[in-house]
Amino acid sequence: MSLAQCAAAALPSADQQQQLRSSSSIRGRGGNNSDNLQTVLGSRGRGRPLLRSRAVVTRTMAAPVPIMVNDLTGKMGRAVADAVVARGGDTCFLVPVAFSGRAKPPVDVSGVMVEVSGLAGEGSNPGAVLEELKQKYPGLVVVDYTLPKAVNANADLYMAHGVPFVMGTTGGDRVKLLEDVRAAAHFAVIAPQMGKQVVAFQAAMKLMAENFPGAFKGYTLTVTESHQSSKVDTSGTAKALVESFNELGCEFDIGDVELVRDVPTQLGAMGVPEEHLLGHAFHTYKLRSPDGTVSFEFQHNVCGRSIYAEGTVDAALFLGNMVAGGVSGTGAARGGGKTVYDMIDVLKEGGMVTN
Repeated sequence: MSLAQCAAAALPSADQQQQLRSSSSIRGRGGNNSDNLQTVLGSRGRGRPLLRSRAVVTRTMAAPVPIMVNDLTGKMGRAVADAVVARGGDTCFLVPVAFSGRAKPPVDVSGVMVEVSGLAGEGSNPGAVLEELKQKYPGLVVVDYTLPKAVNANADLYMAHGVPFVMGTTGGDRVKLLEDVRAAAHFAVIAPQMGKQVVAFQAAMKLMAENFPGAFKGYTLTVTESHQSSKVDTSGTAKALVESFNELGCEFDIGDVELVRDVPTQLGAMGVPEEHLLGHAFHTYKLRSPDGTVSFEFQHNVCGRSIYAEGTVDAALFLGNMVAGGVSGTGAARGGGKTVYDMIDVLKEGGMVTN
């Protein structure tokens, strides 16, 4: 099936999306009528204040967000693609085209046939594909779960063609990635961790570091993380949390993180269930005082990929809404003028599904 045939088969059409974008507006915070009531009638029929809102924002009901998932031939990308389809057409839909390193046979994602186009190789032209998809699917958002070595090149591709993206892939030159995207004022969600409960923990540690810098000065930190053997780089979550621990006074080199990838250790010392050896994320952070009399331990263990997949869809929907708001002039006001977000921003926005 050709790219054009795949694109023509997906719904809703551009006209239908435009109709939805032009539909009725909702006033208030979050579009929840029960939260937007400004007054209720008292016993004498007079209005009394119920909520004191800092601002009243007019929002247009958005069309379903078209989400392109790269690379859905990988385990994480496929989990996200399945989550997009499961979320339903009222909020989002899966674009029937995806990128991979090389062109591959079409993939059936819960009934949606997705053509897999190559980022490289003979006959590949990812820029032309993106331009075609932008025209066919206004409001297109790309999700990237490819390879660490492809992070910066893929981001450059998305920026060159004006496509907002959620970067779920870890690795690459993260400093350059953030600098380039911010300099381009390009809309993106860039996060090392997409699981919302883990993100909440990260946010708590970040707040602790900001409010109590140096609280653990002199303490020794050890970090152990276990993932499936196919994950070659250090956990992005571990990197983010180590940054907070260092702000709290620890002097830890991220290169000292113990990476557990061998099955015997995972089953034994780490306690990973055998059925989740090919998809898990176990992290342990231990702090010990200089004299060894005080210790703290933080641990978060995840089996499977659903927590990340659902969080990634939430991020894509958040980004789609922010881009739409930016076009209408409300996005800059809501986001304080910024265009690059992380999962803490998504979490603060609310509306994340419960996993």
